[in-house]
Amino acid sequence: MSREEMTKLGWDECDIILVTGDAYIDHPSFGMALIGRLLEAQGFRVGILAQPDWHSAEPFKALGKPRLFFGVTAGNMDSMINRYTADRRPRSDDAYTPHGAPDKRPDRAVTLYSQRCREAFPGVQIMIGGIEASLRRIAQYDYWSDKVRQSALIYAKADILLFGNAERALVDIAHRAAAGEKLREMRDLRGTAFIVPQGWRPDAGWSEEDSTTVDTPGRVDAHPDPYAMEPEQPKQLAGAELPEGTQPIRLISKAERLRAKLEARQKTVVRLPAYEAVAYDPVLYAHASRVLHLESNPGNARALVQQHGERDVWINPPPIPLTTPEMDYIYGLHYARNPHPSYGDAHIPAWEMIRFSINIMRGCFGGCTFCSITEHEGRIIQSRSEESILREVEEIRDKTRGFTGHITDLGGPTANMYRLACKDPKIESACRRLSCVYPGICENLNTDHSSLVQLYRKARAIPGVKKITIGSGLRYDIAVRSPEYIKELVTHHVSGYLKIAPEHTESGPLAKMMKPGVDTFERFRELFDRYSKQAGKKQYLIPYFIAAHPGTTDEDMLNLALWLKQNNFRPDQVQAFTPTPMAMATTMWHTRRNPLKKLARSSEKVEVVRDAKQRKLHKAFLRYHDPESWPMLREALFAMGRADLIGNSPHHLVPPARPGEQLQPAPRGNARGGGGPGTPNPMPRQPQPRQPLARGSQPKLGNGKGKKTSGTKPRVR
Repeated sequence: MSREEMTKLGWDECDIILVTGDAYIDHPSFGMALIGRLLEAQGFRVGILAQPDWHSAEPFKALGKPRLFFGVTAGNMDSMINRYTADRRPRSDDAYTPHGAPDKRPDRAVTLYSQRCREAFPGVQIMIGGIEASLRRIAQYDYWSDKVRQSALIYAKADILLFGNAERALVDIAHRAAAGEKLREMRDLRGTAFIVPQGWRPDAGWSEEDSTTVDTPGRVDAHPDPYAMEPEQPKQLAGAELPEGTQPIRLISKAERLRAKLEARQKTVVRLPAYEAVAYDPVLYAHASRVLHLESNPGNARALVQQHGERDVWINPPPIPLTTPEMDYIYGLHYARNPHPSYGDAHIPAWEMIRFSINIMRGCFGGCTFCSITEHEGRIIQSRSEESILREVEEIRDKTRGFTGHITDLGGPTANMYRLACKDPKIESACRRLSCVYPGICENLNTDHSSLVQLYRKARAIPGVKKITIGSGLRYDIAVRSPEYIKELVTHHVSGYLKIAPEHTESGPLAKMMKPGVDTFERFRELFDRYSKQAGKKQYLIPYFIAAHPGTTDEDMLNLALWLKQNNFRPDQVQAFTPTPMAMATTMWHTRRNPLKKLARSSEKVEVVRDAKQRKLHKAFLRYHDPESWPMLREALFAMGRADLIGNSPHHLVPPARPGEQLQPAPRGNARGGGGPGTPNPMPRQPQPRQPLARGSQPKLGNGKGKKTSGTKPRVR
């Protein structure tokens, strides 16, 4: 990280310099440490510029010019999400910075860092990667500027972009660069994107297919089976003799036809509508988003190309998921498991949160539309071996300062997808589903949690480990398939509270999220309460909900608030939907179209909550218990014809106004949630009697201090 360290190592230059928007923490949960150690293990001298001052090029000269290239990332989070709330207000802290200090990274950090690298060393080669670059590899809607922006490659003027699980591509690029090959000439690697002249092809054997033949208007071709058996040669009938010189007719089997189609498909690029088209046409934008997601399975995905002005952005198919030995190798590298010594004893919030946690897997097959895991890590679960994970538990015990015996997480993007996969590799390779668990759990998905149960048991038996809790979000819809897992979790790995994310209770928003119905949550809660009681423990669920998600009406939020009150849930931390780059819910937000279905001009319109006051109302419904929310809720209930919910009994949502208290004007409602202020509901509903809960009262959620925390950072998924 400094010239002094280079001198101690005897280096006159670095081979590769990595630039990141995060503080440098040498822990495998931080992408910069993982990439740096991997390159180091391959024999490269790696320098790291962590949170350089971007106001000039001078800080980018600190380690000199890299011999091979700069690798640029915004850090573990997209810089815009890191810096701004869902209401586009600047955040007052940054969890990835010493002391949580704000303003240590720029907006759209990948672009600005890349520009400063070129300014410092004209002609230097630049690779961009990480989640910010990954989710901006094509033209994408940018919530903070409220417009469609070009690919990050265009703005950063980078030679190559890496997306997804990029370790294999990174190692290949580094070694090929060391052999003298230019980054801009490396165009044959999965998980990479780059700029090419319009109409460029890798070789003459390639063909181009317009995206409208892949999806509406048009059909989706059946996908060839790459595991099809070799066709049998035609057999001559017994006793039959053919005249001399006669050639037998060769019957072409279905498998052979499919294989020929597969070979042709592997040299087909799908042309998405140009940036200039999707920037102004909502239907074409939604179409491009749908096609990109349909072409996301490494087993059958094709290359994509999108015109930007006079050039094309070419996107190779996603990387093949890492194998278990590869995952073990990467996570088994030498990590100090501490922040860089230059930070001293500085408090780094993100480090404090994860320093005793372990990543056991990558990927998520849930497909939630508001989440970017699928676009970045993919649907196929990549798991480490049991031995590798247990070895890391021992390393934490022996190497991480401040360890008292508590492992705070064995998880990843989710807590309970470890070693879950499709039962048949042939089916997995040809699958086009956007989710393995929505609208129902796929019959081909293995939901056996026994490997995870065994891992938990072995991990907590390690000497020096006193307690292991699970901090990653739980997929309760697959957990209910394994009651043994829930019993193991509840009995040994919950410390009073377990966070879980039903997100909503109403079918409208849940369908747009691709989340299961609330009845599945109720089944999980029943098992959770039963096994907690059997273990002699008082334990509670902390549910998370999203306000103002596309497809959500005022009526939906009212019903959710009534459900929360009936179940004695009082959320302190309230999150409004934030449109993140490339997510399908962001497409709904921007275009008011539903990319989960085939698209046409007459396609279903999705109602979205854009008005700031209405977004505030949706959050107020979640905080129905907060006196600050009551004036707005009263006005909204009058407008919706639900004044029957104002009163002092347990069946009412909010108390009546005190004498002299002014009503706060509520925003005008959306399509299915009633009209604006003063619009009566033609069929006002009477409050239904509510049954007392059998499990006792639920404690207030959050920090327990009654502090409103609606501006908290979104959960990182």
